[in-house]
Amino acid sequence: MKFAKYWAKSSFHGFTCWRSSDASLPAAEALAQEAVRALVARFESQGPPLNRYGYTDRPLREQVLREIRDPAGGLAAAITRNSYGCQVLNTSRVMFVDVDLPEGSAGSSREADVVARSGAWAQAHPGWGWRVYRTRAGVRLLATHALFDPDGEAAGQVFEALGADPLYQRLCGVQQCFRARLTPKPWRCGCRKPPRGWPWPDARAEARFKEWLDRYGQACRAFATCELIAEQGARETEPTARLIVQAHDEAVLAAGGLPLA
Repeated sequence: MKFAKYWAKSSFHGFTCWRSSDASLPAAEALAQEAVRALVARFESQGPPLNRYGYTDRPLREQVLREIRDPAGGLAAAITRNSYGCQVLNTSRVMFVDVDLPEGSAGSSREADVVARSGAWAQAHPGWGWRVYRTRAGVRLLATHALFDPDGEAAGQVFEALGADPLYQRLCGVQQCFRARLTPKPWRCGCRKPPRGWPWPDARAEARFKEWLDRYGQACRAFATCELIAEQGARETEPTARLIVQAHDEAVLAAGGLPLA
């Protein structure tokens, strides 16, 4: 997993870049200054970049809220807060697969097709086990029987077979982890996006964010992020996967019968 301790922003000629470092804040500042000057030089010589999805070519700027340790004491997962305020579970070895569908597809034939494909995969690959969840706009699968490399061949084959979101696949490779959103998207539960992302520039900005977080936390209580709809294949659960299942299901209110957000 790639979540840096220090982040810094640098601006030059109307351009802004964030860069990170695990060593120190000054190191992050130096990298940010170097990056923004390089961006300006590239713009002046080549024009605007064509890649609209450049955010997936570097680690995400997310605050680490909590770490989850495996039975041997190693880092199994980290819970972070993303740019629009949601908590996200990041795990380097326990595979999540996100399949996007149009909103309102819950219970539809398109959802049933994804569930059928994951069931067929488990049947064709003895020993595989899936927990299958319905989300507001798709299907989330969690492999329970073994651990995987986010950028490995096995994960790639599963992503392709089940129709995983391409940007999700790319992000898993860049971050070297699988990801699963744990809390509702703010606009789906009556909240605006947070006023300012982490790291906050000053105490006032941090206080405004905490005020927003209180409102968001209250709103989240009336919604779930996903719900369990099937268990497929092997029932034996790998020990680290068992920890991730517990942390995930407690956070998403998967058995609560609440509306999905």
